[in-house]
Amino acid sequence: MQEQELDYVVVPLGLLVLGIYHVWLLYTIIRYPSCTVIGLNAHSRYQWVLSIMADPLKNGVLGVQTIHNNIMASTLATTAITLSSLIGIFDSNDSDTKLVYGNKTSLNSSIKRFSMSLCFLVAFVCNVQSIRYHAHVSFLITTPALKGKMDFIEYVAKTLNRGSYSWSLGLQAFYLSFPLVLWIYGPIPMFACCCLTSFILYFLDITTQITQDLHTKSFNHSIRGKLRTWEQHSSIILTVLQLA
Repeated sequence: MQEQELDYVVVPLGLLVLGIYHVWLLYTIIRYPSCTVIGLNAHSRYQWVLSIMADPLKNGVLGVQTIHNNIMASTLATTAITLSSLIGIFDSNDSDTKLVYGNKTSLNSSIKRFSMSLCFLVAFVCNVQSIRYHAHVSFLITTPALKGKMDFIEYVAKTLNRGSYSWSLGLQAFYLSFPLVLWIYGPIPMFACCCLTSFILYFLDITTQITQDLHTKSFNHSIRGKLRTWEQHSSIILTVLQLA
């Protein structure tokens, strides 16, 4: 195979490896959410919102501080993505063609820069959306009028999960930028990075059996505690009504 044709074969293969992994991850999140970090964390956030909004006046400071930490993490990620995009584009302009084994035409260089810019732009937009959702939740989670209203509590939990999903999408787009940056030095480093990234992401995205068991026990204990609290409140209300 000629050097100029290497990009047309190796680069699509690398993207295919990442594509297959993410399709499998999406299928696992939908069908078996407890087996993935994203699905398990979504359930944990739902339980967290229930516990915080059970008494927003008492737990409001903790809830707002936690949301603020998520906003700061998204802000720092946005800054890192912006700096990385600038470094990657400058590196693609100044890279020595002697180090590149592959297609060295100006068209291929333009495709590389466009791919990196698009990937960083998607990651940037996803993190901005994450900040937007978390800022919205910080106002809703401390509203006393929503106490005890399950439909509003579920809305807050869904909004919080949307912000976290946007954060996860931004991270995945940022991870995809690693192979694209290495594509500057040729298709072979790019393909190797795609395989290595998929291998590492598997261990970052999949939960262990111990983690699943711990979360299951924690959820069951939390649900039993809420049921006891609601039963106590119901008995008090019935007693007051009978006395009246």
